[in-house]
Amino acid sequence: MLKNPSSKYTPFPPVRIDDRQWPKRTISAAPIWMSTDLRDGNQALFEPMNAERKMHLFRTLCDIGFKEIEVAFPSASQTEFDFVRELILGRHIPEDVTIEVLTQAREHLIERTIESLAGARRAIVHVYNATSKPFREHVFAMSKGEVVEMAVSAVRLVRELTRARPETEWVLEYSPETFTATELDFALEVCDAVTAAWGATPEDRVILNLPTTVEVTTPNVYADQIEWMHRHLARRDSVILSVHPHNDRGTAVAAAELAMMAGAERVEGCLFGNGERTGNVDLVTLALNLYTQGISPGLDFSDINAVARTVEHCSRLPIHPRHPYVGDLVFTAFSGSHQDAIRKGFAVQPAADTWNVPYLPIDPADVGRSYDSVIRVNSQSGKGGIAYLLETEYGVVLPRRLQVEFSRVVQAHTDRHGGEISAAEIWRLFAHSYLDTGRPLRYLEHHLFEHGSAQGIRLSVEIDGRPHLLAGEGNGPIDAAVHALRSAGFVLQVRSYEERSMRSGGSDASACAFMEVTRPGSAGECYGVGVDANIVTASIRALVNGVNRLQAIACASDETRAA
Repeated sequence: MLKNPSSKYTPFPPVRIDDRQWPKRTISAAPIWMSTDLRDGNQALFEPMNAERKMHLFRTLCDIGFKEIEVAFPSASQTEFDFVRELILGRHIPEDVTIEVLTQAREHLIERTIESLAGARRAIVHVYNATSKPFREHVFAMSKGEVVEMAVSAVRLVRELTRARPETEWVLEYSPETFTATELDFALEVCDAVTAAWGATPEDRVILNLPTTVEVTTPNVYADQIEWMHRHLARRDSVILSVHPHNDRGTAVAAAELAMMAGAERVEGCLFGNGERTGNVDLVTLALNLYTQGISPGLDFSDINAVARTVEHCSRLPIHPRHPYVGDLVFTAFSGSHQDAIRKGFAVQPAADTWNVPYLPIDPADVGRSYDSVIRVNSQSGKGGIAYLLETEYGVVLPRRLQVEFSRVVQAHTDRHGGEISAAEIWRLFAHSYLDTGRPLRYLEHHLFEHGSAQGIRLSVEIDGRPHLLAGEGNGPIDAAVHALRSAGFVLQVRSYEERSMRSGGSDASACAFMEVTRPGSAGECYGVGVDANIVTASIRALVNGVNRLQAIACASDETRAA
């Protein structure tokens, strides 16, 4: 039992607003989005992204539609500084995208930060200092006046340095760090002093970012704080009011939504909620919440699986299977009553009508998910037992998404034949479905070769029983094999790849490769699996088996439409 908190914790004081307006409002438009995946999200990783992964994620963020992206803390390290320089000098920044960088309110850090941005078309310089009483008294040992002067001096320096570089369009962003724990009248004093020091105008607006650096109270109190600032700020028409909610209390999404009702125009956060401690506000959830209310978020999540796999690759963090809208199980019904309701809902759902299927707040197809995964068996119906038997009897540890995919194969078998299914029969079904997929494509052998910096492959296969020799090049054996298959008309993308040893217990253990593949422009993915003593051979076998399964799925879909 938790200790009595009365002597240790006190509730956060309410904001005095007798005529608060935000509870009467609804959200009618998307905010200005700012992704901080490459900065706040990156610094929260066990292993920060290298330049290659950061660039990959930057391009993904641009493709999704973010127009403002916080890319680095350039004064923190040479790696961060160099990444900003590569973005600018390598011309990687689209014309309609503005990069943002963060700096503390310290002279030498500001100078280094502005230096990193030399030559940028447009840039946001985000400067911050903490303003709450514990920081003033215990961290900085400063008076209120000294804290105001720290912010103002930093802004004046930013203005001086940026005006010396007129080739760039400069935007100032200021954050009173620990805003939610700062007395509101003092937060207002600091923010007004900043906009005055910059000389903010309606044509040169300052971004005032009011973060829940640490969530300390309920979302409604944060909304009150935002509305109070919104109504009291000087030069309000010269300010873009921004919020940066963290998730310490698990309410960052709610805090952001209520803050938008209270006057916030801009939201900072990360895809899937990455960030310090419990994370930043989850921009995917926030955007798709808007979407389900008929509001266009202005961000493209129509292929959410591709976005999820990219973020997992770049951050090395898994996405929870119950993550809203995105998790592998969120469109899955294990309960019989849920399955019955969903089936009946699908049966009467008009294709062009308002979405109204029980238990599914969003049409899975809108985010690129197929309907095949909606109704599955649970562990009591066989999925957990299937995975357990394959692992213990045959040493095959299936990826989670393959577990739920294969469970449908087993359930179809039990529906046809009834009764108990043995481990040997499960293995036979698995081998037939994923290892011995037959036509149109059959693997014979391959030979690898180097071609400059590229990896080449000569791939010997049978296509509908006839031998073919295919060739391709790529950044590795798998990529080369994908290009080789493409030359024969088999177009596919690899969504995820895993390799594991089959636990035979002997020295002759085989490698098992799992390849999740899809057709470009098509919803849904499927797995191919390959087993061989050589991991490259196992991987190519998995790729070939994945192609055959894609072909079979496509043929089955054509037959269904024809019927």
